[in-house]
Amino acid sequence: MRRWLGVAIAVVVFGGIARPSAGQVVITTTSPQQTRPGMPARDAQPEKTGTAVIKGHVVAADTGRPLRRAQVRLFSSELRGGRLATTDAEGRYEFKELPAGRYSLSISKGGYVGLEFGQRRPFESGKPIELLDAQVLDKADFALPRGSAITGRVLDEFGEPVADAMVQALRYQYVGGQRHLMPTGRGGTSNDLGQYRIFGLAPGDYFVSATMRSMGAYMIEGQADEPTSYAPTYYPGTANAADAQRLAVAVGQEANGIDFSLLPVRTAKIAGVVTDSEGKAAEGAMVMLMPRSLEGMGMRMGGGASRAAKDGTFTIANVAPGDYVLQIRTGGGGTMTMVGGGGMFIAQSISEGDTETQHEPEFASVPVSIAGQDVTGLAIVTGKGGRVAGKVVFEDGPAPPREAWQNLRVMPRTTETDTFISIGQRIDRVADDGSFEAKGVSGSVIFRSAGLPSGWMLKRVEYNGQDITDTPIEFKGQEEATGVQVVLTAQTTAVTGGVSDDRGQAVKDYTVIVFAEDSAKWGPLTRFVASARPDQDGRFQVKSLPPGDYLAVALDYVQQGEWSDPAFLERIKSKGTAFKLAWGETKTLALKVTEY
Repeated sequence: MRRWLGVAIAVVVFGGIARPSAGQVVITTTSPQQTRPGMPARDAQPEKTGTAVIKGHVVAADTGRPLRRAQVRLFSSELRGGRLATTDAEGRYEFKELPAGRYSLSISKGGYVGLEFGQRRPFESGKPIELLDAQVLDKADFALPRGSAITGRVLDEFGEPVADAMVQALRYQYVGGQRHLMPTGRGGTSNDLGQYRIFGLAPGDYFVSATMRSMGAYMIEGQADEPTSYAPTYYPGTANAADAQRLAVAVGQEANGIDFSLLPVRTAKIAGVVTDSEGKAAEGAMVMLMPRSLEGMGMRMGGGASRAAKDGTFTIANVAPGDYVLQIRTGGGGTMTMVGGGGMFIAQSISEGDTETQHEPEFASVPVSIAGQDVTGLAIVTGKGGRVAGKVVFEDGPAPPREAWQNLRVMPRTTETDTFISIGQRIDRVADDGSFEAKGVSGSVIFRSAGLPSGWMLKRVEYNGQDITDTPIEFKGQEEATGVQVVLTAQTTAVTGGVSDDRGQAVKDYTVIVFAEDSAKWGPLTRFVASARPDQDGRFQVKSLPPGDYLAVALDYVQQGEWSDPAFLERIKSKGTAFKLAWGETKTLALKVTEY
């Protein structure tokens, strides 16, 4: 059993139904969304309100002292944009006029470890809150542990301090079903003495890396003939993650003296010319150099950027060795969609606007490997990418009112699990007649839906008479996939229940993993694997699993995202409780907590 090291705390104390009391802190909510040009007016509809209340008290775990001005965030599908409250001088907060629904709650304050509601241990998922009309959850209390810190100095190869180096704490996390070394917590920047401090860390094991802030565009003086920069470096002074030294920090501990020297490397130049699909020079095209892998993202945070000149030429200088992807975007407004790690969306689709005054954006992605030698003469031709069009169909019940699915979208999601790439997708809302369109699609994608109306789930995706719900489609150019049908069903599924220990006593703190018996269904973007934490009453709930044969396992502790790892599922498979699930069925399970 893994718990907070060195501190015994009860992070959250649950209360029952109570009447509102006077003297609570005033709530600051997020600003209402403003209607952009071209955005449907329905987005300006008022947010739902209700009669439920959540309130609590926030203290420091080590002293019990109330924490003033801690930020408490509340999220739910019932709340557009969520809500934000700030604790008062006595550490109190309150959210009023909440509609019934399912909520997540989190809290943060500088110098302390941020927590989610119900979280007792590092890197554990929080618990949901289920609210009924007029319910008051009056003791959603938090005890925040002191954050740990790592301090030290960044030096050059001669032992001199390096200023403006970006220093990060990294740990292994599960992204897209794979374990990657990823940045965590707040990064630090070295000062003129080379000193840095990374703070607010949860207790655990970390690695430390440093790189130059300007995305690799940093040249050592006196090396103009043979440009030299510093490679992204792990403590105690290696470019290889396998040779990095692991640092274990306890609650509130400060690990001092983590000094290391950056590794000098010969940098290179990348140069070429960009033309669009009509053969014209792509003047003003944005050229970005991104790491090819998720680990590269953690170390480099990019490799440089440039804009194409009038003749389409571009140059990115002082690039450290590594594997990259050149991302090019031409014309049009809005932003690129950043995607990686099995479909992890980093930014959303480009904004809707007056497209008549804009050129249709074009995109290109080119892999580039740098080993100290210049890469020049690249000839890159952009394209508009693939296009997907089709219709959303409601089955097994009357179609919900339009306002219930005003934000419904069909999302082409990448199946890549180990890349950090950007693509130029434009994804519009599903229209009033159910039609949808996505542009700029590239690579291997699976179609998923977002913004579904309450009481509906994805049933299947069809194309050319074939069920492609879980079968990727490859887009390599300007291919079109029209006539795609996304079928939603009102015959939703649910798996609910409770968990007890070996003595038959109810357990209120656990994680349930529900997954298909067939390991072939454990891949990226799977619909057949889900996890759940219990609500404030100790009950768990998993919704919208497709019908099939499943296993359910209740565990005392699971690291966030670990259930997406097929190797982890294979290890716990023998401990599972088997059951079948059919369309429209709610299955109730009584599970025993187990360790693995």
